[in-house]
Amino acid sequence: MNVKALIFLLLPSVVSAQGFAGLGTATEDFATPQRPAAFSFPADHGPHPDYRIEWWYLTANLQADDGTDYGLQWTLFRTALAVGEGDGWTSPQLWMGHAAVTTPDAHYVTERLARGGIGQAGVTAAPFEAWIDDWQLAGPNFDDLRMTASGPDFSYDMELTAQGPLIFHGEDGYSVKSAEGQASYYYSQPFYAIEGILNLPNGEVAVTGQAWLDREWSSQPLSENQTGWDWFSLSLEEGKLMGFRLRQTDDTYYTAATWIAPNGETTAYPDGAFTAEPTNTTSVNGRDVPTGWSVQLGDRGVDVDVYAINPQAWMTTSIPYWEGPVVIEGSHQGRGYLEMTGYE
Repeated sequence: MNVKALIFLLLPSVVSAQGFAGLGTATEDFATPQRPAAFSFPADHGPHPDYRIEWWYLTANLQADDGTDYGLQWTLFRTALAVGEGDGWTSPQLWMGHAAVTTPDAHYVTERLARGGIGQAGVTAAPFEAWIDDWQLAGPNFDDLRMTASGPDFSYDMELTAQGPLIFHGEDGYSVKSAEGQASYYYSQPFYAIEGILNLPNGEVAVTGQAWLDREWSSQPLSENQTGWDWFSLSLEEGKLMGFRLRQTDDTYYTAATWIAPNGETTAYPDGAFTAEPTNTTSVNGRDVPTGWSVQLGDRGVDVDVYAINPQAWMTTSIPYWEGPVVIEGSHQGRGYLEMTGYE
C-alpha cells in the first residue's frame, strides 16, 4: 500500500491532525484520483505536481554468501504546498528521502530533506532518475536501475533488473483506502532482481536478492478517522501478496490486497478478504509494536506467520515508523517487508 506520506512533516503549518500525519485532511485545489485509472508510461514514472503527495518507495530482501539476511530501503517522497512546479525557490514542491539497512542485530537509518526547484531533489521520467542530494535511483529506463544512498554509518550501491511486468493494485491502479472512498493511484514493480554491495561498520558485504518498488500518488489518501496502517509485501514460493490494513478510531480496519501470480497476472481483493492479526509485540523505542503477525488470504489458501528479522527496525526519522524485512512460514514460505505507522 505504502501510503507513506511522511513528507508532511515539512508542512506543520499546513497540515492538521486529521488522519495519520494529516493524510485525512481534505483538499480543494489539488487533483484527486478518478475512475477509471489511466496510466501513460514512461511519463507516470515521473512526478505529478498537481497532486499533493507522491512517493517512489523501494524495499529489498537480501542475502549474503554466508546466508545472513539483510533488508534495504530507499524512498523519495514529494509533497506540495500548492499546485504546480514553479521556478527556483518559488517552487511549492518539497522532498524527503529515507534510506535504511537492516541486519539481524542492527538497523541503520538516515534522512534527507530538500526544496524543489533548485536541483537538490527531483524525478525525471525518461531516462528515469530520482535523486535527493547524492542519493540516486536511476537508469536508462524503469527496468534497469542503479541505486545508491549513504548515511553516517552505512552506504550501498545496487543494480536492479526487472524480471516481470508492472502490477496495478485495486481497480487497475485505482486503490481505495477507506469506506468513505479516499483513494490513490498505485502501481508496483515487485519483480526486481537486485545485487550489489552494502558498506557497514564491519566492512563490505556482497548481497543478492529481490526488490519491490511502489509508486503511489494522491491528495487525500486516508479518511480523517484512520490512525495508521500495517502494510505487507510478501514474496512467496507460489506468488506474491500485497496486503494492508488501515486502523480506524472505532477499532475496526479497512483492508485490501493484491495476489500476484508468477507470470504477473493479478487478482484484487476488497475490504475484508485479507486479514492480519498481531501475534507478538516488542518494546521498540519506548512503544509497543507488533513484530509478529498471523496473515490470511483465504481465497488463495494463505495462512502464514510473519515475523521480523530484527524487531528493532524502527525508523528514527522526523515522523517515526517501523519498517523492516520479515520471514514467512506456514502454508507458504518466503521473505517480505512490513511497514507499520501510527504506533505512538
